[in-house]
Amino acid sequence: MKLPPLIPGTLVRRYKRFLADVLLEDGSTVTVHCPNSGSMKGCAIPGSNVWVSRSSNPGRTYPFTWELVKADGFWAGINTSLPNYLVRESIENGTAKELQGYETIRPEVPYGEHSRIDLLLESPRQRCFVEVKNVTLVENGQALFPDAVTTRGQKHLNELMRVVREGDRGVIFFTVQRGDGQSVSPADAIDPEYGRLLRLAMQNGVEALAYRALVTPQEIVLMDRIPVAV
Repeated sequence: MKLPPLIPGTLVRRYKRFLADVLLEDGSTVTVHCPNSGSMKGCAIPGSNVWVSRSSNPGRTYPFTWELVKADGFWAGINTSLPNYLVRESIENGTAKELQGYETIRPEVPYGEHSRIDLLLESPRQRCFVEVKNVTLVENGQALFPDAVTTRGQKHLNELMRVVREGDRGVIFFTVQRGDGQSVSPADAIDPEYGRLLRLAMQNGVEALAYRALVTPQEIVLMDRIPVAV
């Protein structure tokens, strides 16, 4: 996925979950939209190098959007609106070999209890429900999810188990938007219930896939599959 032209800056602070102040190279400080509802542990350290995009929409309250941050020497993609597109791109170009053979891909299809599946893959013989998660927390090469307690993520695992029981295919797809993640594990110290449910889901037929992205200020591309270690 090609990124729009980005502007470099330095993170001053992140606050109110969806806002951050960034010092641009011209010396001005701007308030930017932070498209990430997690804690962003390890990715919201004041003084970090960041890249932001600027919208041409004159009606936006905050024209700038925070896209990338340099974390432990690697660029990390913090925009949680992108992983669904990255996964779809990886299916269409053949990178995600485990999700080939379907005739249609539909995004945001209602299912479960007032939920929407990120991607629904369909063929005459099978449906595959794909729930996509963005991973930016990495410690000693181990990518960890979630970075904050996620009751919504817990609900998604329960719903994937249900679709598997009903005869469909259920997949949890972790997109690691930084290059130093060697494998993915549940962040049990942060959300032990999510870890318990992930293990239970995998024991009951839900497939866990993880792919690592190449992240640069020009593009983000899912490149290679890494293990999910539970």
